[in-house]
Amino acid sequence: MNLQDIVENLGLSDVNQLKTVNISGLNTLADANQSEISFLDNKKYLKDLESTKAAAVLIKEEFASLVPKSTLALITDEPYLKLALASEIFAPSLIEEYGKDPIIGENTVIMPNVYLGKNVTIGKDSTIMAGSYISDNVIIGSDTIVHPNVVVYRDCKIGNSCIIHAGTIIGSDGFGFAHTKKGEHVKIYQNGNVLIEDNVEIGSNTTIDRAVFGSTIIKNGVKLDNQVQIAHNCVLGEHTIITAQVGLSGSSILGRNVVMGGQSATAGHLEIAPFTTIAARGGVTKSITEGGKTWAGFPLFEHRPWLKLQGKIAKLLK
Repeated sequence: MNLQDIVENLGLSDVNQLKTVNISGLNTLADANQSEISFLDNKKYLKDLESTKAAAVLIKEEFASLVPKSTLALITDEPYLKLALASEIFAPSLIEEYGKDPIIGENTVIMPNVYLGKNVTIGKDSTIMAGSYISDNVIIGSDTIVHPNVVVYRDCKIGNSCIIHAGTIIGSDGFGFAHTKKGEHVKIYQNGNVLIEDNVEIGSNTTIDRAVFGSTIIKNGVKLDNQVQIAHNCVLGEHTIITAQVGLSGSSILGRNVVMGGQSATAGHLEIAPFTTIAARGGVTKSITEGGKTWAGFPLFEHRPWLKLQGKIAKLLK
């Protein structure tokens, strides 16, 4: 889409040379290429702004001087809101009208009452059980089992030797909204996908949200329990274990072999070091940079000091 048309749709002021710029989508400052638009709404990403390759950036006037010479500054006092409006422009259709029939591998079983969309590919020796909905452009590997009533939204990818238990939702929209000055909530369309690597097992009634752009990634060997919520743009490292009723907020990045106990949770945009354990109901509000430790409580303590604190509190109540 021509950048001039996008600027007009967003109600922005005209910028020179827009007519020569074609835009294919939206992306983060760090990942955007010369045909994509990005945005800056938080000072913590100023370093990414300096090196961005985006064709244009939605940005407040106070930061416009920091935009690289190769990038056009689209000045607005509401860059996040304008991003939300732009996301609708690039949102894919809910259903593909045209495309190829599904490609099904040797010895794969598709049970009755399964919906397969356009351009679906399923490897050999897999099983898709009754009531499942596999949307357009989905890829499922070999030796994978999809139990009844699983929903896989468009463009998502599931690897080899995975098990997806009943009622799980993969690729639903992340919970993202921008807010107007009047307090109205404007949907940010989630135009990315979910990428599940090999040897992953996902419990029943778990939800994994698709990314805003890019991918929500579940890496090799991850095990998820029942009723887990993985928000948009999260990355779960290899062999991580997430137990029941855990909630990960958007853009949480977990290193390999992280273990999270039941009903624990993270705030968004943080990292957890490899081989970290979060005890049940622990609340992670800041990044954990040193691996190999066990944490508990809210606010979060190392596990042993937390146990001592609980003991002292118990004595005060006697």
